[in-house]
Amino acid sequence: MDIAPILGQIPSGLFIVTARQGGHETGMLASWVMQAGFEPPMLTVAVNHARYVAEWLTLDAPFVVNVLAGDQRRLLSHFGRGFAPGEPAFTGLEIERSTRDLPVLADVLGHLECVVKGNLASGDHRIVLGEIVGGRRHRDGEPLVHVRANGLKY
Repeated sequence: MDIAPILGQIPSGLFIVTARQGGHETGMLASWVMQAGFEPPMLTVAVNHARYVAEWLTLDAPFVVNVLAGDQRRLLSHFGRGFAPGEPAFTGLEIERSTRDLPVLADVLGHLECVVKGNLASGDHRIVLGEIVGGRRHRDGEPLVHVRANGLKY
């Protein structure tokens, strides 16, 4: 069964998820983000178990999904490699603060502020269910969309 080529053809957006725990905050590149409900508005984010931020996204923890524009590929390399715990994630970037004081990238299409309502193990990832409690559109533009050649690896 050779599912990798067709699995990779399922398009996804590219997003930066920002979170904080205690005095530490970080951001990570995420491609598996999906709306998951209307009332209340909900979304899901898949986070690899190897990312320490997965441990931060426990019940009632806040996080932000920053929606990237098609012209923001430079942010992919900045956030794609990941950050070690305690390593500054936002050096050289303009950020704003959400209502819960989380970092929001200033020049993205918009952001959604969420609160974790559940988690589900999914193989090598954790599916985080978030209730959208705030956010706004920052500017007009087309979102950054990603299609992979191989659906079994990033």
